[in-house]
Amino acid sequence: MSIEIDILNGDASWPIARPLFKAVYPSDVVEKLPWGHIKWANPDLRVLIETPEDGLVCHAGIYFRTITWNGQKAHVGGIGGVCTREDRRGRGYATMAIDAAVHTMRANEAVRFALLFCEPHNVAFYEARKWQSFKGEVYCEQPEGRVRFDCTAPYVFDIVRAPTLGTIDLCGLPW
Repeated sequence: MSIEIDILNGDASWPIARPLFKAVYPSDVVEKLPWGHIKWANPDLRVLIETPEDGLVCHAGIYFRTITWNGQKAHVGGIGGVCTREDRRGRGYATMAIDAAVHTMRANEAVRFALLFCEPHNVAFYEARKWQSFKGEVYCEQPEGRVRFDCTAPYVFDIVRAPTLGTIDLCGLPW
């Protein structure tokens, strides 16, 4: 089986990713989720995993942002919108997408750590891949202004060194 991994411009590749998102996150399901009302940032890049037999099977968004941690600026890489077709889960595609995203972040010498937000059912998945729980507070922007972001759990990954406590302000929309 051959697998193709592409890392493409986020906005330009949305038409390719959209059908996968609609299949994995139908609007009637999303509206009932704790994060269904959140306004999300668009990714700077997208990791797209395709197979010749199935087409697009997995996606992970990559975000680059200058945030603040305890009031100090830090350049981070974010991962969001990780999704795999339901009938293709358990084959390592999400791990490949996350690994490709982290590799891309490492190539950006300014990135200090990676940050993602995780639903409870995915905690073991990320912890098995060396992501650590961030036990502080996270703030972000939403249409109504700056809000505490607590609908999903923050996880960090060492690029240089990731904090696990304190206050993070995403200085924009979450991912």
